[in-house]
Amino acid sequence: MARTDPAPGAVGFVVAGGRSRRMGRDKALLPWPGGTLLDHAVTRLRAACASVRILSGAERRYADRGLEVAVDAVPDAGPLGAIYTGLLHVGGDAGLFLAVDLPFVPVALLRRLLQLAEGHDAVVPISPGGPEPLCAVYRPTCLEPVRRRLEAGELKATSFWPEVRVLQADGAALAGLGPLEEVFRNVNTPGDYQRARDETGR
Repeated sequence: MARTDPAPGAVGFVVAGGRSRRMGRDKALLPWPGGTLLDHAVTRLRAACASVRILSGAERRYADRGLEVAVDAVPDAGPLGAIYTGLLHVGGDAGLFLAVDLPFVPVALLRRLLQLAEGHDAVVPISPGGPEPLCAVYRPTCLEPVRRRLEAGELKATSFWPEVRVLQADGAALAGLGPLEEVFRNVNTPGDYQRARDETGR
């Protein structure tokens, strides 16, 4: 039976370190039911993980949420740098990463990723647009492979995959959790944000 309580060995990370260039303002602080997009991500991760932390990017931000905040360990390293920073602070069996601009990912999908992690170093969903590395599970065993890729200047978020056991969770693995093209819609621009609010009546 699928568990419905937070996984005790997992730490949730809200990835909120993007510069929001296309949005023109901080995406994490955009209003969303229950508060902001940041609050929405925290709430979902809390339902899946025993503890939650925030990856705030180059500067320490969002400390008012009462959660541990981690600043980029490697400057300007993009999503791979966020994964690395989270793994430095994971302190548990696994880190569940969720980008702040993915408001439609349901708690059930986050829990499914954790369930699939047994026997793997990473579990990454595959949507119609390709891998979703910022809605994924990574174990501490990924830390050194990620570090090596960063040191080599290979910043693609999937660059370390050949060195670890990755489960690419496709539609079959994520069946029953909603159309993946909708689940993984992100909010990058003002238009994306307005459509998300309008289409959901929020």
